[in-house]
Amino acid sequence: MTTLVFVHGWSVTNTSTYGSLPATLRDRAAQAGSTLRVLDIHLSEYVTFDDAVGMDDIVRAFDHALRGLALPDGRFDCVTHSTGGPVVMAWLRAQREHPTLYAPIHLGRVVMLAPAHFGSALAKLGKSVVGRLKAWFDGVEPGQRILNWLELGSPESVAQNLDVIHGKDAAVSGTYLFSLIGDRPDRSLYDVVNSYTGEDGSDGVVRLAAANLNATHCVLAQSGASATLSMTLTRAPRTAFKMLAGLSHSGSKQGIMGAEPPSPLTIDAIVRCLAVDSAAAYTALCNAFASENAQRDANRVELEPALFSPRVHIHDPRSLMIFRLVDDRGEPLVTTQFQLTAGPEASPDHLPQGFMLDRQANSRSPATVAMFLNRAVLAGEAAIVDPRDPHKTLRDPLQPHRPYGVRIEPVDLTGLIRHMVASTAHADDLLDALGPHETTIVDVVLSRRVAEGVFRLTQNLVAEDFQRPLPGADLA
Repeated sequence: MTTLVFVHGWSVTNTSTYGSLPATLRDRAAQAGSTLRVLDIHLSEYVTFDDAVGMDDIVRAFDHALRGLALPDGRFDCVTHSTGGPVVMAWLRAQREHPTLYAPIHLGRVVMLAPAHFGSALAKLGKSVVGRLKAWFDGVEPGQRILNWLELGSPESVAQNLDVIHGKDAAVSGTYLFSLIGDRPDRSLYDVVNSYTGEDGSDGVVRLAAANLNATHCVLAQSGASATLSMTLTRAPRTAFKMLAGLSHSGSKQGIMGAEPPSPLTIDAIVRCLAVDSAAAYTALCNAFASENAQRDANRVELEPALFSPRVHIHDPRSLMIFRLVDDRGEPLVTTQFQLTAGPEASPDHLPQGFMLDRQANSRSPATVAMFLNRAVLAGEAAIVDPRDPHKTLRDPLQPHRPYGVRIEPVDLTGLIRHMVASTAHADDLLDALGPHETTIVDVVLSRRVAEGVFRLTQNLVAEDFQRPLPGADLA
């Protein structure tokens, strides 16, 4: 028996957002032979549309609401949508870091539908004039603090996901995490004001890679006066991730939540997740999802109906790279130039055409840039056959241009405080850090060089001007 708590996403003002999904799950659980028994269902009503409310406030209020539940065994399960995923992950983190302040309640299974773990490219639109006008017409505030969290590369989302990457495997303590996301936008909901709503590699709101907790932290660090950036990779503990073919973020037709009736794909996937009751069962489902994702990637061609002939969409695996540039004293290097390079000559001119799909600098952390990359273009792919005619190809074979690297060029190389040009070693390949449908946080850390001219001692008792000091050598 389980108590099931539903947690919605950003900007929701009515529990109608859940549609008939809770009731359908309850009925499915009551079917004869089902191993799942739902004892109780609770629908969340939490506020994201007040500009004063931040993620920490929601987490505290969530904890307070959980304390009011009569949980017979001190356990519950969750089904979340969109921002609801990061909310529950933030609560788990707070409960772990401050056990005396948060309820000692055990969360067993967290089924996250289209979770915006690494944010959404649409968050900038919500913060813009268009977003504020929409909120005004809807009679609510846009919820600036939550939108700040959701902006790609926000310090808050990066910190939360680094905690996951470097943290312990939640499954060891009996908490099983599942991320499910539709694999394409609902093109009938395309917004001409913002092309992100029709972006391939997303569900129309959240990019597939941004929903996946199987992430990587890549550190490219410069040591002293070395011109080489050494690479260190840390992979997150494995979590269950599944793409649901043909579903989108929301909408009554093909939404992973909001579809009426709910998609059988959504119901079946949730039931499979809620049936997991052991580490072995969790591993088995992770393996099954990985196999099903591979099958989906093998059938990546979508023919969108159009007036004269179908529009062709090739759903290549994509990667989200969140790039942060700082020095070893933690100073953001906003004006420093960085380049991606390719091939044995480590040249930006050798990068394959079409690999960069989008780039977006974080408005509050301009030294942080989110890049959306076509990993298939980077890795190389066989020819794509036209499903309508096996003798025709939709795309010729793609040749890889490995190894891929990074080159950093500081603006000031001669001042009192300076940084040096640096690049990755030829033996390191950035593609090794970029998983398909995954996010990689890349931290480039340059050595901060301080010239001796910053502080000198003199025995000359005659006044001398040091308004324009000579930089001199770097301090050791």
